[in-house]
Amino acid sequence: MSEKTISLGTYLFKRLHSEPIGIKNIFGVPGDFNLELLDKIEEIDGLNWVGSVNELNAGYSADGYARVKNGFSKGSLAALITTFGVGELSAVNAVAGAYSEHIPIVHIVGTPSTESTKKQLLLHHTLGNGDFDVFHKISSFISATTAVLDDPATATDEIDRVIETAYINQRPTYLGFPSNMFHLQVPASKLDKPLNLTPPPNDPKVQSEVLDDILSLIQNAKDPVIIIDACCARHDSTPEAKKLIELTSFKFAVTPMAKGSRDIDESSSRFIGTYVGDLSYPRTKDLVESSDLVLSLGAVLSDYNTGSFSYSLDNAKVVEFHSDYTKIKSAHYPGIRMKELLGKLVGEGSALTKICSHITPQKLVLDKFEPVVLPSDHIITQSWLWSNLGGWLREGDVIITETGTSSFGIVQTKFPKNAVGISQVLWGSIGYSVGSAAGAVIAAEEVDPSRRVILFVGDGSLQLTVQEISTMARHKNNIYIFVLNNEGFTIERLIHGPKAVYNDIHSWENTDLLKTFKADNYETYSLKTIGDITKVFKDEKFAKNDKIRLIEIKLDVLDGPENLIEQGRRSEASNK
Repeated sequence: MSEKTISLGTYLFKRLHSEPIGIKNIFGVPGDFNLELLDKIEEIDGLNWVGSVNELNAGYSADGYARVKNGFSKGSLAALITTFGVGELSAVNAVAGAYSEHIPIVHIVGTPSTESTKKQLLLHHTLGNGDFDVFHKISSFISATTAVLDDPATATDEIDRVIETAYINQRPTYLGFPSNMFHLQVPASKLDKPLNLTPPPNDPKVQSEVLDDILSLIQNAKDPVIIIDACCARHDSTPEAKKLIELTSFKFAVTPMAKGSRDIDESSSRFIGTYVGDLSYPRTKDLVESSDLVLSLGAVLSDYNTGSFSYSLDNAKVVEFHSDYTKIKSAHYPGIRMKELLGKLVGEGSALTKICSHITPQKLVLDKFEPVVLPSDHIITQSWLWSNLGGWLREGDVIITETGTSSFGIVQTKFPKNAVGISQVLWGSIGYSVGSAAGAVIAAEEVDPSRRVILFVGDGSLQLTVQEISTMARHKNNIYIFVLNNEGFTIERLIHGPKAVYNDIHSWENTDLLKTFKADNYETYSLKTIGDITKVFKDEKFAKNDKIRLIEIKLDVLDGPENLIEQGRRSEASNK
């Protein structure tokens, strides 16, 4: 009896859909070199084609989808499908952002047949010079690994390797899939072999030495602090971080890139705020920088994440835990990965447990931040919005903030338990948030349809990627879209050119957008005063996640969060 076979295309989608990867929705744009591959999606029960309006937005959506899946539970990833050349290049910006910010996306590119490639035919979507590998080369710089399938004997192994590498490294990977291999038959039994999704183990001898050093530093410290940063969340180390906080009762802070990380509770009495160097609230800055030991988990020391590199932390008192190395003071330990190291540090019966039994938590004196109070007829301000927003947010919300005033303002908002925060702080591609929200809401609906997904985007950023609202309307997604209308690119104005024409945009009727995109079940609002927005925030019907809503908030042109105004000054000085 002959062995049962399946097509190579079906093999790919079964791998992506099966647990523990568990992808249920795939993003992308159809193109003539991937169409027959897309047919294979329908063969997998529970796997859906989302379809986006362009490849850039599809990439952003895959990014948002992966963040939410990882934000709700142990790691997953996203899949993005484009066509050769024109399609994949349109997605490059989104994929580069995912690489920059440690987001796992398998980028699948339908390519010309292997025969066409060998003959170097003058095909459309090429540069006309016979080079079929140039786009693959471009993607190699923004991928943890790449593969272009060309050998039936190794094709399934290459697919597995690309998926495994994306998962383990939490970064994009690239898979070129020639059109004549979509239907190639491979043994179905190959699916019986589980994917290897376990990172390489730490060297036990080196790890033991590192643990001893860290334990000694903790035992001798009088006033330690834990800083949670982006890669702690990206590499599934927040469960260990939570245990570390609970065991030690050390005070802890988050960075802008880590705000809204799974397992990190901002309502804890040990939470001291968001640390952004000199742009932190004064008491947060003092509590972090006066500490005699800093346990830094997954640091990403970029300019906007550190207040223009204004961290004032003595290297001699810092222990850095990273996804693929550890640093203690000036000593560097390659290959000692954060996830396993933290697991050993906080594991049951560990030496830390004994040490912590003798630790008396420091009494914290924190700043008391009261929401800004303004009269009901006062125009809405950034300071009022971000300081009062926390009162409307609820447990489990997914909050997406656009590069610009929103991503800086949200630092001032206290998140409820189990909230997921999404903001592209490092890559900072204007327009990212709309596409990301389209992916985030689909991921949220997979897990728990009652969870609210809330987008904050400026009117200028919205105009770059507004088409993706059409995708949300087509899929009848329930989402809140807050459009901060300050008549242009305010973040750019605050960096340079407050009155420059290049920071202007053409005004839209934003409240007509849902009608334009033919949403079925929607509401729109235009809010200008404190009374307007307070009434909406108190409305129980508005708080119910049962439709797509667009809420335009009218703001003064140069009104921005205080930390953004200062960051703008620093950025302009740095650019000079």
